[in-house]
Amino acid sequence: MGEIVNLRRARKVRDKRAKEAEADANRIAHGRTKAEWEIGEATARLEKEKLDAHRLEESRSEPE
Repeated sequence: MGEIVNLRRARKVRDKRAKEAEADANRIAHGRTKAEWEIGEATARLEKEKLDAHRLEESRSEPE
């Protein structure tokens, strides 16, 4: 025969682990200092500008 499991207690443990995992993810996403956030934003902006600089011009014909 298997081990007796209290389903209420098991559900609480499962929910607690899920909340802890979500909290860890939020700490990573929102737990940066202002300087780190600004560096990340500047890096993203520079990468976007670099990518846009290499974009080929589309030939647009204006309607007559």
